[in-house]
Amino acid sequence: MLVRGIGGIILVVLGAIWIAQGAGAMSGSAMSGHGQYAVLGVVVALIGVFLLVRAWRVRNRDVGQRP
Repeated sequence: MLVRGIGGIILVVLGAIWIAQGAGAMSGSAMSGHGQYAVLGVVVALIGVFLLVRAWRVRNRDVGQRP
């Protein structure tokens, strides 16, 4: 659960950075201004959100089963 949560947060942040670089909002990189990196950033961020949702569901399921 903890690994999924941390991994999800890292992927969401990484995806947001890639989206900003691909859209040209962040400069100073070879990725700046290239649209394919924005698309890859969206995919990475969605995977991160999926991991966060899975971690949240597992946590809620485990909390509900405690006596």
